[in-house]
Amino acid sequence: MLTMFAFLKKYRFAAYVALLLMLIELMVELLQPYIISKIIDDGIGQDNLSVVLKWGGFLIGCSVIAFVVGILSSFYASHVSQSFGFDLRERLYEKVQSFSFANFNRFPESSLITRLTNDVTQLQNTVFMGLRIMLRAPLLVIGSIVMAFIVHPKLAIWVAVVIPFLAVFLLWVLKKGESLFRSVQQQLDQVNSVMQQNLIGMRIVRVFVRMNHESKRFAGASGFLMDRTISALRLTEATMPIILLVMNASVMAVLWFGRIELDTNGASVGEVVAIVNYATRTTAALSIMSWIVVNFSRARASAQRIEEVILTDIDLTDTKESDKAARLKEGGVSFDKVSFQYPESDRRILHQISFTAKPGETIAIMGATGSGKTSLIQLIPRLYDVQSGDIRVDGMDNRHLKLAQLRKQIGYVPQEIMLFTGTVQENIRWGKENASFDEVVEAAKLAQIHDTIMKLPEQYDTIVGQKGVNLSGGQKQRLTIARALVRKPVILLLDDSTSALDVQTEASLLQALKQMNCTTFLVTQKISSTISADSILLLDEGELLAQGTHERLIRESSLYQKIYESQFGKEGVSRA
Repeated sequence: MLTMFAFLKKYRFAAYVALLLMLIELMVELLQPYIISKIIDDGIGQDNLSVVLKWGGFLIGCSVIAFVVGILSSFYASHVSQSFGFDLRERLYEKVQSFSFANFNRFPESSLITRLTNDVTQLQNTVFMGLRIMLRAPLLVIGSIVMAFIVHPKLAIWVAVVIPFLAVFLLWVLKKGESLFRSVQQQLDQVNSVMQQNLIGMRIVRVFVRMNHESKRFAGASGFLMDRTISALRLTEATMPIILLVMNASVMAVLWFGRIELDTNGASVGEVVAIVNYATRTTAALSIMSWIVVNFSRARASAQRIEEVILTDIDLTDTKESDKAARLKEGGVSFDKVSFQYPESDRRILHQISFTAKPGETIAIMGATGSGKTSLIQLIPRLYDVQSGDIRVDGMDNRHLKLAQLRKQIGYVPQEIMLFTGTVQENIRWGKENASFDEVVEAAKLAQIHDTIMKLPEQYDTIVGQKGVNLSGGQKQRLTIARALVRKPVILLLDDSTSALDVQTEASLLQALKQMNCTTFLVTQKISSTISADSILLLDEGELLAQGTHERLIRESSLYQKIYESQFGKEGVSRA
């Protein structure tokens, strides 16, 4: 929770104003039962209308003051809570944006969404409640007890004696409720995860007629959430009846002994009414505190979940040796005995990989699924760091380059296509925010997508649906390639990004890339993509089995011959 309080510092003036106004409202409210006792004893009891009018007018004035300062206090409390929520959500989002891939593996997407929305909202509401109610309720209890002793100490004891018991009870509920509501938030993550997977894969679900299965899966996750929520609420909802039972017993004791005091002239009617009034206000305040305990339990659970994200150490950062002025010029890349395994995994993905890609060369990377092809190219822009060995770009260790500077000069097309809702040109310009329209068109032409775009209803202003639902697989691949090319990269990484292209389109694309004079790494399963490559890396279970041109590998590598044979037949191998 201490991390959360740091976000309130810049709004402390508004928070102090809200608290001051709340205290004024509280003091006025505590005076009201005392004024009522004066009206009863000195006015109505003495049949003195002037006293009734005097204290009655004072009571009305107090009510007006309480009304005005209450509205002002709510205004300042709302300002603080909404601003706090905005800052916290922005800080949390910035932190997520700075995550490395390894950091992302710790937090499922659904969990991050819940923390950015539900958990932040819970804390935001708690801040407002804290400024308006959370402090006011216990102060009202204390103030009511103090005023009750001022009015009549003997009767006030029957109200005060139950407060310690109820305070201990509420603290126990707070501690117990925190763990229960943390469990609820974790199960909410799971429900969001099921919904997210279902909505993203809706087409697959319908094609395979798995609607009933997915409905049952969602019902199961939602049912667990309901059970855990019921368990949490069963405890917290029992709080208010217990408070009411104890406090009503206290009021009955005040009325019983108050009658005895009236008979012996030990108390006046106004004093008994005032004590009952203070007891009633204490009951209301304790009832509010039971609600506060529930919300505070949820807030503490949410705060811990948010702190987990904010306090996460980013494992990929600029080093002290990072040269801010260093820029890539030619794009030469060399791997020197590079070994890699994913964080929190014992399996070695790459082992002792060494090769050199000269500036402007095209390097094709082939291998079976799980051989480490994608992992290899992800090491170049430092999406992960190597465990041993060195990766040099233009002769410089990539760990000694500023991350932002390094990645701005690299074009990356991942295996999983990701397009954003917006126009075609906005999706291409996503690779270079300030790209001119001519640069967008040039990138589209190089990616062999320009002619297709010109046939769309609004051409470059055509809206691309979420994840490119209104485009074919090949069109989406070429659009993502254009997005990478618009930044005129020194190094281009294509992770199986031509799999949906026909042979002719792919050949035209690869020929166009040659004209860009950038160092290209092409992860592929197609021999047609490797034939024109300057060098081919053949990986198997994380080891570099062979490297060389197509002609060399077709002569010397049995594995490469098998891949070629699977795509072109035995006769193709003999001709090659």
